[in-house]
Amino acid sequence: MEVIVAEHAGFCFGVTKAVETVYEQIEKENSNIYTYGPIIHNETVVSDLEKKGVKVIESVDELEGIGSGTVVIRSHGVTKEVHQKLEQSGLNVIDATCPFVKRIHRIVEDESKKGKSIIVVGSESHPEVEGIVSYATGPVYVIDSPEKAMEFEGDKKLEYTVVSQTTFNKNKFQETIEIFKNVGYNINIVNTICNATDERQTEAEEIASRADVMIVIGGTHSSNSRKLYEICANKCTNTYFIQTLDDLHLEIPRSAKLIGITAGASTPKNIIEEVQKHVRTNF
Repeated sequence: MEVIVAEHAGFCFGVTKAVETVYEQIEKENSNIYTYGPIIHNETVVSDLEKKGVKVIESVDELEGIGSGTVVIRSHGVTKEVHQKLEQSGLNVIDATCPFVKRIHRIVEDESKKGKSIIVVGSESHPEVEGIVSYATGPVYVIDSPEKAMEFEGDKKLEYTVVSQTTFNKNKFQETIEIFKNVGYNINIVNTICNATDERQTEAEEIASRADVMIVIGGTHSSNSRKLYEICANKCTNTYFIQTLDDLHLEIPRSAKLIGITAGASTPKNIIEEVQKHVRTNF
C-alpha cells in the first residue's frame, strides 16, 4: 500500500507565528497569560496551552479587575471594537493576527472610506469574518456560497469590492465571483485567499483524485480543515476527517493501492507524523 503525505500540510505561517508567540510568553514565565479566543482552531494545542496556565477569554469583560497580564490576540484576529478595548485595558497586548488577515482589514477599511460597498465571501459566524466585517464603515455583506450569491439583491448602480476569508474554498470563491459578474454587478475583486490555502487545497485535490482512501487531519472547529475535507470528499469517496490518531477508524477497500494524507493549517506536525506512521505500519 502506497502512502502519500501532502507537502503542504500542517501549520501555515500565520498559525506558526501565533502559537510561537504564546509559547514565548510562557518561557518568559509571565503570569496571567490570556488568548483572546482559542489561539488557533485546534483543541490539542489549546489544551496544551491551558495546562501551562494560558487562559482563553471570549470577551473583554472577562479582563475586568485584572491589574496585570498579557493578552495575545488569536491568529484569526478580532473586531476593530474589541481591538480598541484591549488596547485601553492597560494590559500588555500582543497582536498575533495572521498578516494576511490584517491585510484584508486594511483593504476593507480603505475601500469603505472610498464609498465602496463590501462583499466578504466567507462564513458569517467565523471569527476571521467577524473581524473583517467590523472594518467596513459602510454597507457590508457576507456571502458564504454560490447559492447565496444567486439570492443577493443589491443595487447594481453601486461599486462593490469583493474580498474573501483567507481559508475559503478557492473553487467556490471563483463560482461566486462568476455569478456576481454574470448578474451584472460592478465589482472589484481582491482575491485574499492566502497562498498557503491555495497550495494546500490544490495539492489535496490532486492527491485525492488519485487516492483510494484519503485522510484529512484537522480540528473540529477548523474552517480550513473542513473545506479540505469537502474538496477531498468530492474526489475520493473514502475520505475520512479526523482530529487525532484516536479518531482513525479506516475501512479500506480490498482493491485500495494508495492512501493520501493531508492536514489543515492548525494541525501540529507531531499529529501528522503519528497518523502517517500508524498508516504505514498497519496497512
